[in-house]
Amino acid sequence: MAKLEQFNTRRVFALTMIALAFIGLFVRACYLQLIEADFLHAKGNNLYVRSMNISAHRGAIYDRNGQPLAISTPVYRVIADPQISSQYPESIQLVAQTLGISESKLKQKIKQRKQKRYLSIQRHVLPETAQQLKGMRNTGFRVEREYRRYYPGGEMAAHLIGLTNSDDAGVEGLEKVYESWLGGAAGKKKVAKDKRGRVVADIGQMLPPKLGKDLSLSLDKRIQYVVYRELKKAVLKHQAKTGSVVVLDPANGEILAIANYPGLNPNNRNNVGASSIDQLIRNRAIADVFEPGSTAKPFVMAAAFEGGHYKVASTIDTNPGVLKVGSTTVRDKNNLGIIDMTTILSKSSNVGSVKVALNTPEEDLWRIYSNVGFGQTSGSGLLGEQSGVLKNYIDWNKGQRITLAFGYGMSVTTLQLARAYGVLANDGVLAEVSFVHGDSQAGGRRILSAKTTQQIRQMLRKVVSVEGTAQQARLQVYTAAGKTGTSRKLSNGEYAKDQHIALFAGMAPATQPEVVIVVMIDQPTQGGYYGGVVAGPVFARVAETVLRLRNVRPDRILDAGSSLLLSGAKR
Repeated sequence: MAKLEQFNTRRVFALTMIALAFIGLFVRACYLQLIEADFLHAKGNNLYVRSMNISAHRGAIYDRNGQPLAISTPVYRVIADPQISSQYPESIQLVAQTLGISESKLKQKIKQRKQKRYLSIQRHVLPETAQQLKGMRNTGFRVEREYRRYYPGGEMAAHLIGLTNSDDAGVEGLEKVYESWLGGAAGKKKVAKDKRGRVVADIGQMLPPKLGKDLSLSLDKRIQYVVYRELKKAVLKHQAKTGSVVVLDPANGEILAIANYPGLNPNNRNNVGASSIDQLIRNRAIADVFEPGSTAKPFVMAAAFEGGHYKVASTIDTNPGVLKVGSTTVRDKNNLGIIDMTTILSKSSNVGSVKVALNTPEEDLWRIYSNVGFGQTSGSGLLGEQSGVLKNYIDWNKGQRITLAFGYGMSVTTLQLARAYGVLANDGVLAEVSFVHGDSQAGGRRILSAKTTQQIRQMLRKVVSVEGTAQQARLQVYTAAGKTGTSRKLSNGEYAKDQHIALFAGMAPATQPEVVIVVMIDQPTQGGYYGGVVAGPVFARVAETVLRLRNVRPDRILDAGSSLLLSGAKR
């Protein structure tokens, strides 16, 4: 009997404990479900819910006619989870074969990061290649979409447009200047991952991506192609170091083309080192300065005319072709004798230009040089643009005043020189430079009188005649006006006898200029080095094509070897 009572007591105790356990579990469950639910849910999400970036599509860059110059195309990144992928050697082999990489190196990378959950294998994988790997998610490999910049024009406009890095962010040129406009902003989304770190579901979007905006440039892709082609031919023909060309619309300051050679193909940088990229992508038209030489002489004439010191018909005695002022000696190639102002330009007389400058107040000359933009940036907003050098006339000595008369003792860029010649082409009005289509402002700032600039344009037409220094810059069906320049380069503080800058700065049609074109060839070594021989032909070929592309009506008709000018002819 005692044993039965003892058994019943134990049974009651056991049942009581079981009941209490169930009650405790029930209470605990209620507590977790009702009171701790939010905390536990958040904790669970922290373990299995992650946020992922959503790539933002970068804005495209177009030319003035809507032709693409830079677009972002979808590509993919191949990613591995080393903790999982290390267990599937056959998948490692397939990924290596598909991507064309070393299987042994891939195995080594995965092994070294075996404790990690994320390893980037390869970026910018083409869609068709990525498609072959999309079914391998369960083996620790996956692909994620990203974007890569593509430049349809290749190297022809790379110096201006610039580059993006592997993350599709601008690092050079307009890509960098307009990064906030083009780049947009990445979005975010929530995803659920399993215990192996694999994405099993999209939960929802946290922040939508902000798409980049498109940018329309003032460049004309057709003109840019022609300019780059002709520049490349000239640099190679004359075995020059580098070259630059700028084509500008003088009426509104819009840049229709800006090219440099050598160039870089931004679509293929695999075999180019970082330092080489920096040099090849350098926009030399805005970053390299040089002494403009005789291309500065028209502005000496402008200062003389504006101040009333000389007229077009004034004459200068250049005998005997040599002028010595103090310790400075100035020479002409030939003794030109007594010549008028037009001949000073057409024959590029240094002696004549110096005599005009010496009889013109130095403040007047400095004011013209400064007002057309020498010694200051163009305001284009481009990174790396140089201002050049133009000292204030207060700091000039006699020797500097003389050398400034034929373009030495100061420095400019190709873009600055084009902007200055835009004043001559635009009846004395300086238009602000712009690389964005439709961004140019109406009007401009008057620098010279219309009468002075029209007189100088007429004088510059003689330069491209059979009597001038730029016969090879003549056009077939259009009139042209311009000035040659051949300046020596400084080397170790002295002017080198065998290193030159060949220049031609001009406009067409001369009757009513539609374009200004400046050609700079740095250090030509074959086939001559004078501006009229090296740079003049580039101007002619570019100008002829550009005017036709812009549907400008010819103003010069060839008839039995003679030319008939149609004054005022325009598109």
